Order: sequence, then structure tokens, then C-alpha cells
Amino acid sequence: ALYVSAEESAQQIKLRAERLGMSADDLYVFSENSLDTILEQIRELRPKLVIIDSIQTVYLEELTSAAGSVSQVREGALRLMHLAKELHIPIFLVGHVTKEGAIAGPRVLEHIVDVVLYLEGDRFHQFRLLRGVKNRFGSTNEVGVFEMTGDGMREVLNPSAVFLSERSAGTPGSAVAVTMEGTRPLLVEVQALTSNTSSAQPRRTTNGFDPNRLLMLVAVLSKRVGLPLFNQDIYVNIVGGLRIGEPAADLAVALAITSSFRNQPIPTDMVLLGEIGLSGELRSVSQIERRLSEAVKLGFQHAVLPAVSQASPPSGSTLVPARSLADVVDLITRR
Repeated sequence: ALYVSAEESAQQIKLRAERLGMSADDLYVFSENSLDTILEQIRELRPKLVIIDSIQTVYLEELTSAAGSVSQVREGALRLMHLAKELHIPIFLVGHVTKEGAIAGPRVLEHIVDVVLYLEGDRFHQFRLLRGVKNRFGSTNEVGVFEMTGDGMREVLNPSAVFLSERSAGTPGSAVAVTMEGTRPLLVEVQALTSNTSSAQPRRTTNGFDPNRLLMLVAVLSKRVGLPLFNQDIYVNIVGGLRIGEPAADLAVALAITSSFRNQPIPTDMVLLGEIGLSGELRSVSQIERRLSEAVKLGFQHAVLPAVSQASPPSGSTLVPARSLADVVDLITRR
């Protein structure tokens, strides 16, 4: 394999590899910014794999624009694409991202390449998600979970168990949702906190959950369930630094808020699945049986889910069907 670094010298890469305890006798390291020189080196070595780090810092000498410009990135990616097809070798392009998380540079770059992968995470959490957003050779419904350690990134074999490892039993405001990251079910803890406020505009703060969806769920809880949340600051947190985008977590978020408001914990062996409509009804979610199987593996014996879901309970579990959010709130209250 050939690793081309346009940002670090070979000596810097060697020091980093030694710190991480890495040794690769079959890896060539080439520190160069000129894409013309890089292309010549690839033709000469004929490696089985090439990594360009990064596409925004290499340049073609015949173009007058600076490295990272629209023309440089576009033409550089095209040259590398043609070379990959000619020599039948895979080429990985490392790219910078903008503050919004999109690939920096021209949008055409995503159209040129065959696969686009995003490594998501922040410096305050140790977990990273490798998510595919484009794949010409297969599905994008896959995700890899990694943990950032002192020895580099390591694969997390059972991410659900890791995300729930520090969960406190019997704590109000805590619920467990089963979300799908691609085809992989993940159990995550949803935390909510309600606090009295005298402000005319109570705060609605989220971390890892869509703030607009939170506003909708609070409105449904107020209108359809009758919870007086007009004088409550509401905070929602997805533990572990994850971000939940699918509506299947609606029920867990709504029940976490209810649990905190009523100071009544949700049973620790219960997971909550379901999308909530504006009328307070529970709507079915996809891949329900796969979600339930993952929950049973981690010791969750009860699952609250929409009554319209066609699912068979896995061995050792009990399904609690419900038609509306109000029904689930009454069920938890009775407990």
C-alpha cells in the first residue's frame, strides 16, 4: 500500500506510528504535494492500495489556482479516478469537512468517487461512527462504531452494551431506545430533565436529538396527555455522544420527559419503540424484530411498542402493545 501525505512529513508519520505501536513492512510512505509527482510514483510502484491525505492539499502544476480550490480538487480527483480505473487499484481520498459536516470543496467531488464515508464524532466523546452516505457497490445502510483510545481507534464489538454500561437503575428521566444505525440495532440511553422555571419562554435544549422534533413531542405531551409543561425547562441528552435521527426514538424521549416530570422511574428492563404522531398515536417502526432481538440479548425483558406492529416476541421477552402515548404514560404510572 502507498500512503501519500501532503500535510505531514515522513518523519512525523513515523513518530506517530511508533507512538501507536504500529509496524507495517508493506506500507510505503510518500510525502508530496505535487499531484503530478504522486501520479508518477503510483505508476512506478503499482501498489495494491493508495491513500491520498488529503485531496484539498495536493495540486496540479498546470493549474494556476491554489491547492484546495474548486478547479484543483475537481481536476485532481478526476486524474486519480482515471488512474484507478487504468491500473485497477482502489484509491482512498481523505477530505476536509466544513463546519456543517459536509465535504469541503466542490459538490462534484461526491459525484466523481464511488464511495463516500463520513467519520462522525467530537473531541468530547471517545466514540466515532463511520457512516456511508454513498456506495455504488452496495448498501449505505451500514455503520461502524469505533472507540478513540491512546493506541488509536479500536472497533467496538458490542456498542449497545458500552452505551448502557454506566446507566443507573431506578433513576427518573432515563429511558432506553433501540435505534437502527444502518442495519445494526443500537440500544442507547435517553436522558431527560424537567425543571420549574418562571420564564415566559421555557428552554428546550437537546444534545443528540432533533430540537424541532423535541418541540413536537412536548406539544403532544401537553395536548394529548395533559402534562403541564408550559412552566418547565426541558433538557434531553443522548448518552455517549450519539445522534438519533429516526422517529423510532420518539416514545423513549417522550417517556423520559414524563418520567422526569413525575419523578417516577421507568422499569430498568424495559425498552420503548415507536414513532409518535400529532394525534398522540403510536406508529410502527421498521425492522422491529431485529431491534427486539438486540434488546433481549442485553437482558431487556419488556418492550413497549405500537399495537399495529406485526412482531413475535423473542424468547424470554414480553411485548406490551399500545395504541397511543397516553396509554403508555398510564401504563408507566400504574407501575
